[in-house]
Amino acid sequence: MRMLFLGAGGTGGYFGGRAAEAGLDVTFLVREPRAARLREQGLRIKSPVGDSVVHPALVTAETLDGHYDIVVLGCKSYDLDSAMDAIAPAMGPDSAVLPIMNGLSHFEALEQRFGPRRVLGGLCQIIATLGPDGEVVQMGKNATLVFGERAGDPRSARCLTLESALAKANFTSRLSTAIHQENWEKFVFLCTLAAATCLMRGPVGLIVRSDDGADIILSMLAETQAIAAASGFKVRPDADASARKVLSDRDSTVTASMFRDLSQGLRVEADHIVGDMVKRGAALGIDTPYLRVAYSHLQVYQAQRAAH
Repeated sequence: MRMLFLGAGGTGGYFGGRAAEAGLDVTFLVREPRAARLREQGLRIKSPVGDSVVHPALVTAETLDGHYDIVVLGCKSYDLDSAMDAIAPAMGPDSAVLPIMNGLSHFEALEQRFGPRRVLGGLCQIIATLGPDGEVVQMGKNATLVFGERAGDPRSARCLTLESALAKANFTSRLSTAIHQENWEKFVFLCTLAAATCLMRGPVGLIVRSDDGADIILSMLAETQAIAAASGFKVRPDADASARKVLSDRDSTVTASMFRDLSQGLRVEADHIVGDMVKRGAALGIDTPYLRVAYSHLQVYQAQRAAH
C-alpha cells in the first residue's frame, strides 16, 4: 500500500514518520525548503515513547509523479483549497484521501473535489508540533489514528489493508465501523475546548476554578451535544463521560491547539470549528449563546490580526 502524507509538520510528520519507521511505503509531499532539511537531517521525532530518525521518500509539487493508494491530509482548514490542488495529481481512480483534520466541513469539500467514493472518514488524537530545528515533537504519550468508510462496506478491502499496514507502526490505529459518530464526538469535544480556552484565554483548570467557569464550560458542552443529537449523532455515554472528565479537571493544564495558535498571533481555525458549529445550530433552530460569544471573540481576533 503506497501512502502519501501531505506535509511533514507535527501531526503528519509524526504519523507518517512512525509509519515509515515501521517499513511502510510512505512518501512525504513537502515544499523544497522542508525537503532540503529532511534530506540533510532526516525526519527527527522527539517523543516520550521513543525518539527516532527516519529518511523517508520525498517529493515536491514539481517531482510528484504517479498515484497513491492512500493520501493522508493533516493540514489546517484554511489551507484546504491549496492542499487539494497539491494532492490532485496523486489521486488515481482507486486512490482514497484520508483527512485527519479538525472539524467536519472539510469532508464536503473533499467529496465535491474527488468524489465521495475517494474520501475516507478519519481523525487523530495527538499533541505534536515542530521544534525550533524542524524536529517533530510529541507532547504526551497518546497518538491515535482512527479511520473508516463513510459509506458502503465498513470493512472494505482497502480499509482492512490499511488496518493491517498501520498495525505495524508505533502508534494506536483503529478501523472504525462508526466513523461519522466518532468524527462528531471529536467535533463536539474539540469545539467546546477551543471555545472555552480561547474565550477565557487559559487552560481548563483555571477556567473550572473561576467562580462560574465550570458552569460555562459545561454549558458550552451542552450546546455542542444538542447540535450533534439533532444532527443524528447523539454523543454516546462513554464519550460524554470522557469529555466531562477532561473539562471539569480543576488541575488540568489542557488547552486547545486553537488557543495555542491564538496565543502566538497565528491564524486560527475559528470558522471551521466554532463558527461551523454555531451555523449548524442556527440551521437546526438550536440557540447557542455561549458558543456565539466565543465565536464573536474569535472573529474580533481574526479582524485585528488581518488589520496588521
